[in-house]
Amino acid sequence: MALAKAMIINCEKWRKEFRVDDIVKNFDFPEKEEVDKYYPQFYHKMDKDGRPIYIEQLRKLDFKALYACTTQDRLLKHLIWEYEKFITSRLPAYYVMAASFIDQDRYPECMGKFYIINAPWLFSGVWTVIKPWLDKVTVAKIVILGKDYKDMLLAQIPKENLPKELGGGCTCGKGCSLSEGTLERG
Repeated sequence: MALAKAMIINCEKWRKEFRVDDIVKNFDFPEKEEVDKYYPQFYHKMDKDGRPIYIEQLRKLDFKALYACTTQDRLLKHLIWEYEKFITSRLPAYYVMAASFIDQDRYPECMGKFYIINAPWLFSGVWTVIKPWLDKVTVAKIVILGKDYKDMLLAQIPKENLPKELGGGCTCGKGCSLSEGTLERG
């Protein structure tokens, strides 16, 4: 119980320091479509357990082009804005926010599974170093997949909810990454 209380206190302190309420009310991100070209990341529909699907396409990440159209500070504010929007308007009622660093410490237990697909060979070495620092519950949710990933994804995500470029059948009008991630259950 003491750990949970400390996490909540730390989360509230962090929210005040980062002015989360102000970000939620006033932050505007007009460069979103441009940023999407160089760092597509988005919520998109639901998996078979009713959990939201979050996709980051790191193979498209281009730091030089990304930082030509926005700043790291604005990216972090957009991330906070997205999480807050997700929690207040997209997250199903049975999820409960607790507090554990932005993904793990500030927005805990929002992740059901985390699939890493076609990671470069260097990733294995980096993963070996990072893994011991992460919470064991979080590590258990991370699945590393190679080129034959589609069957594993489709076992958890309905084909119609997975973007076509990842082996699914979804083709949103403006592209799945700009679709505002309607969280339909498959």
